[in-house]
Amino acid sequence: MAKILVTRSTLPSIEEYEKELRELWESRWLTNAGQKHKELTDNLKEYLKAGEVELFANGHLALEIALQALELEGEVITTPFTFISTTNAIVRNGLEPVFCDIDRERWTIDTDKLRKMITKKTSAILAVHVYGIPCDVEAIESIAKEYGLKVIYDSAHTFAANYKGRSISSYGDISMYSFHATKVFHTVEGGALVFNDSGLSERIRHLRDFGLCLGGEEADEIGMNAKLSEFHAAMGLCNLRHIEESVDRRKAASDRYDSHLKGVPGIEIFPDIEGLERNYSYYPVVFSGKYNRDEVLEKLAQHDIAARKYFYPLTNRFKSFAGKYDHFKTPVAEAVSDNVLCLPLYSDLDLCDVDKICNIILS
Repeated sequence: MAKILVTRSTLPSIEEYEKELRELWESRWLTNAGQKHKELTDNLKEYLKAGEVELFANGHLALEIALQALELEGEVITTPFTFISTTNAIVRNGLEPVFCDIDRERWTIDTDKLRKMITKKTSAILAVHVYGIPCDVEAIESIAKEYGLKVIYDSAHTFAANYKGRSISSYGDISMYSFHATKVFHTVEGGALVFNDSGLSERIRHLRDFGLCLGGEEADEIGMNAKLSEFHAAMGLCNLRHIEESVDRRKAASDRYDSHLKGVPGIEIFPDIEGLERNYSYYPVVFSGKYNRDEVLEKLAQHDIAARKYFYPLTNRFKSFAGKYDHFKTPVAEAVSDNVLCLPLYSDLDLCDVDKICNIILS
């Protein structure tokens, strides 16, 4: 039997992608914001009901530029319960990450604790929507307004998710999406910044292209090369056409998991959040009681089933930050990180495989 992977990329038909590529062969315009780049930007604006969308080579570079474009200084309050990219983007901008613990119910940044961590050095909040679960955006908005802080959301997990009738990307000053191959929507590699302040667009594009100006004869800022190629944009155009179908198929697999695991003592699954239209990007489980996360992981591996300890470890536990940013106490994040496991979930996951995975766990 073939190995069941924790994730598997969704792809259009080869014929659909080839049709997009033929136009590239004819134009020979392969990068530098060509026609496919423009089409994908426009289509994403419409799909997300967004004021501005800027595309990037990957989500991490998009996040770095978001922080740079907002001209932040000092401290940025964030969460260690995330992928290391979030923390790296802060540090690589010369900013200091201040790690706030997470809410035990949502697994996102705890807004009560966040308020207590604000100092005169705080310039922004970089919160993370995890597994498609939105942060308490209303509380964050209120706190940010009270203290005059910028809000950036790491929305890598939330494409196609809506909260209270709005795209999750509509909250905050800037939201970052990852379009990595494992995401609900992907361009193989890619990312985007979504925001409403049109005044930021030119600066973001400027930083994305080395900080060059005067026709490339001068650079007035230190930017980077973070452009999305036409080949990647072409894949995005194809995948966006099928996004609803992909989400529906993920939902079917997620619902099948729920039918086995919901209500089982020692197994905590995706929380119920009023107003959330889910994108079914991940199927996280937090184990307790008679269930041991690492034993479950090993048992699944014995049956050629891949699961992932995601997020583990916390980013403030990485060696790269030892002695610098590892002194913050985040006991809830540690407890969840030590016991969470993401089970296989992708659009063409066989429901019989879901049954098999659950039977192994429950046995």
